[in-house]
Amino acid sequence: MENFFNALFDFSFSEFVTTKIVKVLYAIGILIAGIAAIAFIISGFGRSTFIGIIFLIISPIVFIIYTILVRVWLELVIVMFRISEDVRTLVKSKSI
Repeated sequence: MENFFNALFDFSFSEFVTTKIVKVLYAIGILIAGIAAIAFIISGFGRSTFIGIIFLIISPIVFIIYTILVRVWLELVIVMFRISEDVRTLVKSKSI
């Protein structure tokens, strides 16, 4: 936990925080998608039964699509950080 706070307040950006909190960001994304799906269903039934049933059918599909998009976006972010780490390792090995 101390490393996290050291990295968080590292103004030289020599350590990355994103790789440490990516699991939390993914969980937050899923939570937001779930809350949004439930809110759409509730608002749909608040308008009419027919719209509520349509939202009940569509909301899980939108939830899955949103979750996939969040996952892909976070994976792309992690890939960029891993490329950065690999390049740093290559540069260090070449300079010896």
